[in-house]
Amino acid sequence: MSDQTADLEWRDGVIPVSTQFDDPYFSLESGLDETRHVFLAGNDLPDRYQDGFHIAELGFGTGLSMLTALHAFTGEGTLHFTSFEAYPMARADMEAALKAFPELDPAPLLDHWPATTIRTDRLHADIIIGDARETLPQWGGKADAWFLDGFSPAKNPELWAPELMRQVGQHTAEGGTFATYTAAGHVRRSLADAGFTVERVQGYGRKRHMSIGQLT
Repeated sequence: MSDQTADLEWRDGVIPVSTQFDDPYFSLESGLDETRHVFLAGNDLPDRYQDGFHIAELGFGTGLSMLTALHAFTGEGTLHFTSFEAYPMARADMEAALKAFPELDPAPLLDHWPATTIRTDRLHADIIIGDARETLPQWGGKADAWFLDGFSPAKNPELWAPELMRQVGQHTAEGGTFATYTAAGHVRRSLADAGFTVERVQGYGRKRHMSIGQLT
């Protein structure tokens, strides 16, 4: 576990907000529904799932996206999940945040955290701690689907830089996809330059647009 942990304040006693980036960890309306809309539907999941399907993510946060993806993985086999996180959340904070989603079983994460390697029959997960600009280039894997889930590009621009988006493209399997809640023009251009065919589509709730794409 990194010496750098997430500094939080709590909105309405339920929603964790990063004090460093002044941004909530999940939707103020419905974090679970937004995660399903953006990251699952945006990557055509669970329809594409198969044994060994590999999701990669920028921004692990509360672990909500991983648990949502696992909850939807109902077939045979194992889901692989790799996430890159600079400021891991303390276990007590993570447990408190996940109580907002009683539909999800937090045990696959909380039974192991703060260990960053999880191996069960259904889930092989690696949470890689550190600056993604340094850790992603060193990663030897390739993802079938990317969840680009960093804090807002306006508040955390480092996680959306063109160089990092190029690394996302280089670490995507043939025909692989990405989805993200942001429709910022510079992010879409960087992903297009990284080799993706990028679309701006309907966002969740008050967010008019989001972005999806496939490696061409």
